[in-house]
Amino acid sequence: MTRRHPSVTVKPPEAVRSDMIAQAHARSRAIGLRVAETPDFQPLGRTDLRELIDANRTLYAQARPVMDALHAQIVDTESMVLLTDRNGVILHSLGDTGFVEKARRVALSPGVSWAERDRGTNAIGTALVDGQPTTIHAGEHFLHANHILTCSCATIADPWGRTLGALDVSGESHGFHKHTLALVRMSAQMIENQLFGTEFAGAIQLQFHARAEFIGTLYEGLAAFAADGTLLCANRSALFQFGASLAALQQRGFEALFGLAFPAFMQQFMHARNDPRGELIALTLPSGVRVLARGTPGAAVAGAQPAWPAARTARPAHAGEKESAGAPSTAAAWQPTLADLDTGDARVAAVLERVARVRGRDIPVLVLGRTGTGKEWLARALHQDSPRRDAPFIALNCAALPDTLIEAELFGYEDGAFTGAKRRGSPGKIVQAHGGTLFLDEIGDMPLAQQVRLMRVLQERSVVPLGGARAVPVDLRIVCATHRDLRAMIAEGTFREDLYYRINGLTVTLPPLAGRSDLDALVSRVLAHVRREIPDAPARITPEVRACFARCRWPGNLRQLANVLRTAAIMAEGEDAIDLAHLPEDLAHDCAPADDGVNAPGASINETPATPTTFAACAPKESAHASRPARLSDWQARLIDDALSRHQGNVSAAARELGLARNTVYRHLRRR
Repeated sequence: MTRRHPSVTVKPPEAVRSDMIAQAHARSRAIGLRVAETPDFQPLGRTDLRELIDANRTLYAQARPVMDALHAQIVDTESMVLLTDRNGVILHSLGDTGFVEKARRVALSPGVSWAERDRGTNAIGTALVDGQPTTIHAGEHFLHANHILTCSCATIADPWGRTLGALDVSGESHGFHKHTLALVRMSAQMIENQLFGTEFAGAIQLQFHARAEFIGTLYEGLAAFAADGTLLCANRSALFQFGASLAALQQRGFEALFGLAFPAFMQQFMHARNDPRGELIALTLPSGVRVLARGTPGAAVAGAQPAWPAARTARPAHAGEKESAGAPSTAAAWQPTLADLDTGDARVAAVLERVARVRGRDIPVLVLGRTGTGKEWLARALHQDSPRRDAPFIALNCAALPDTLIEAELFGYEDGAFTGAKRRGSPGKIVQAHGGTLFLDEIGDMPLAQQVRLMRVLQERSVVPLGGARAVPVDLRIVCATHRDLRAMIAEGTFREDLYYRINGLTVTLPPLAGRSDLDALVSRVLAHVRREIPDAPARITPEVRACFARCRWPGNLRQLANVLRTAAIMAEGEDAIDLAHLPEDLAHDCAPADDGVNAPGASINETPATPTTFAACAPKESAHASRPARLSDWQARLIDDALSRHQGNVSAAARELGLARNTVYRHLRRR
């Protein structure tokens, strides 16, 4: 279980914001500012301003196009877009003609400092002090002269997390809109990703995410590698997906980070970059989470032939493909039916029988189970066996998006609602699923505000996109999944009770792999699918491997089993069977010793055990394994707890160290 830090008191977001404003005002008073004074404007001269811009030329060059796009989104709203350096001095501004003159009266113009020491509490200065995206509205400004403004600001960091400057949208206070900060945050993240690409133009850059549709978007993880596979840097999204700091990741090799030897990766990489279909590469994070990746060659390898040893690898996954976790498969084109998922385990069969009874009915289904137990594949099978099979199956992982962006992805948005978004808006996942099935994975991670909107959609069977005024009728079936205890979350106030009873028309629970009796059938099914990709892969495993699998705890469940067998099949290509020597070494941490008496259901007591001398992976003791998180969420939880401990419960300090929003840390604390 996640540790509680004894000195941390969880406060609601409103109280946190009030504390932030109060602390900022206290700093302003301590500096010696007075609320009624008119600040003395001392903008830089033209020469000094040009020199300052030149000193920040990379930031300036990367930010200008993004500022133009952001301004186009907020045009005619009596507001302006501002870029500052790390000290809060405005480098560049774009504004509506009608607001520019008003902006000059309060010195919102290039060459003027908006640091807290000069302007008191304001979005630019306060965001630079706190290191967090900040909105300061009307009377929240310290100086009375600035009460006419509403300002939203996000800092911009270099690839190593050092603050370079800030991006701000300021306008008249009566024009306040709650989505402005989300626009600014997205634009700042866009600038950061562009800075990352520029900084590591000569390196091998890897774009990755658990969902193929997020590659090439603001949410993708970015990692840069030297030609020898050394990790150079990773962006905030990558650190979040790994659940570790950059310093910790740099101590590990490529294979430890992505579950694939660097030479083998480079073979797939060089194959994919020459393939007109733009294939993606399947990789596995240390947490067991499977991601899809696309590589960009650096200057050192852009025109060269690979110098790495030849390594036969399986066909990379195509964009949009996902490896099976429920009934293991490596091709997303495979659409499972309920019968396909029945491989002999009695508890799984009971689940399938219950689900089959409602497949043609308008009854929502809630699937419970640990990560990797096959919740999405059960949802896909339910869809495939229903009258809606010819309509879309749309999946959204509620834990894979920041709070501020789930709303746009789920409910859609009209033209002009978001910076860098599609020119004509986006219909959102709900509308995309019209006539078919909407699968909401990790529904327990959906923010409360979006839970309210989802509840309204389920009641009214219509959705109003962000920035829109017209309700769009929808006809869909809802299937939700989670590994969380939703009833406990209801008691804690982090999940709505009315939504819970709306989505759990039928609740089923998938058992973990270690408790299933159909291990042999699952292994055979995985290997059958692998052999479709790699004809020379073995079709069976040795009794020693079978005995080792029987003792495995399988924290990654079916997803882990599929990845282990796929990797082992590649290592054993051309041989008769997969032996202990072909298994990934990392499996050692999840296997009990041969003499500890641990056996999965269905394991034969007559099978020859794998001993530490033949396979060290079966040797680690439980105590060593207990400290290893099994899920990405566990890795992040441990990282947050450790940061809180180092900073004596200071949430802001911990969030700054990890590059997370404070709300993410507070949400983690509420879930304990």
